[in-house]
Amino acid sequence: SPGAKFIERPAAEGGDGKGGYAKEVSQEFLAKQQQLVGERVAAAHVVICTALVPGRPAPKLVPAAIVERMRPGSVIVDLAAPEGGNCALTQPGQDVVASGVTIFGHTNLAATVPSDASVLYARNVSALLLHITKKGELALDLEDDITRGTLLTHAGEILHAPTAERLGKTAES
Repeated sequence: SPGAKFIERPAAEGGDGKGGYAKEVSQEFLAKQQQLVGERVAAAHVVICTALVPGRPAPKLVPAAIVERMRPGSVIVDLAAPEGGNCALTQPGQDVVASGVTIFGHTNLAATVPSDASVLYARNVSALLLHITKKGELALDLEDDITRGTLLTHAGEILHAPTAERLGKTAES
């Protein structure tokens, strides 16, 4: 997402576990992490929480006091909600508004993605078709970055550099 940034954790102790999940860390490390995360979360408009430890409740990384410091209208999407959530105010299976901050506690968020993905894809295809047609006719402007970026070949020339490279040729500029 434009402008999105990961919050780097303090380097003293790693929280990486097996299979992409987190592992438990010391209380000292957790306190440092919560201070750093708290400062960044309080200033953010959107926060996505994902920390899970297999077989354990999700670690509480966003205390209620931090939510209170966030701007009204901000959003927390707690992907750890099925295991209790990373935000202290997450209610699994519910959307909660606290101090003007909306906290999404969906427990099966992945199940909601297909319909949104289909709508997004359909809008992108529609926008592209409208972009490359004029008065119902195909009008390819090869100087336009959007149009050129969608083409592998045109008029017998390979325009897509990775395709040309795989074929041992040079892409036409």
